[in-house]
Amino acid sequence: MILLATPSLLLPGAGSDVTQVVALVALFAGGLTFVEYASAYPGLVEFRYAPPFNRIRFLSLFLTVFLLTVICRGQIVPTPLSLFVSAVGELIGRAIDFPYSPVRLVTLMLPGDSTPQHIALVRTAAGMAYLISLLALSLFVVLQKVFGWPTRHGSFNVWVNLPTFDPTAGGDVVHRLERDARINIALGFLLPFLMPAVVKAASSTFGQITLESPQTLIWTMTAWAFLPASLFMRGIALGRIADMIRERRRLSEAEHNGSFLPA
Repeated sequence: MILLATPSLLLPGAGSDVTQVVALVALFAGGLTFVEYASAYPGLVEFRYAPPFNRIRFLSLFLTVFLLTVICRGQIVPTPLSLFVSAVGELIGRAIDFPYSPVRLVTLMLPGDSTPQHIALVRTAAGMAYLISLLALSLFVVLQKVFGWPTRHGSFNVWVNLPTFDPTAGGDVVHRLERDARINIALGFLLPFLMPAVVKAASSTFGQITLESPQTLIWTMTAWAFLPASLFMRGIALGRIADMIRERRRLSEAEHNGSFLPA
């Protein structure tokens, strides 16, 4: 609820209609999350009992929304924090703003009459959002490789942590998990490039997206950076689970063959 309400709480000049809509959506999201985690049976949220997968995703999402809100608020009410965050975002944005990069594609999807100041603001927001997504992805990879996620705190229950995955749907479970892992990783790599291209192509039909509104800028940049990182993390996690199942099968087969060896 706090995550969804952060832009409306920190940005000045939010209208009453916007505040009411945000409050309604935040209450719905909070209720859905409470019901999901309070239930003893799996629902829609994956890796519910495999921390800190969802905690890393939520933390990266919250940091992205909060810091982009600070950047947008700094355009109206500058503070030392907003100046520092803007400087970091501008530095990262300029560093990865090269031809055919995701940041360059984001700036190119803006209308041709956009001011240099607005383009710089979008580049700064994109750089900060991209930095947070890369840090979250790196943190998850380190936790998986170094600390042995997800079996560090006990066994891993596939039925509870993957409620939308049906192991009886047909085909080998390991092959299906590996296929889903490759698809998620491929989508995570392509989405930062595809989303600006799709928006630019759809602008002729639905109108151009200017990102002039601070809330539109915040949520667009958040989705642009968070969704690919989340898909990357899910693909890496599914690949890890496939390796665990393969290793368990190998050990079971070795134990089974060993039990038939002559004494």
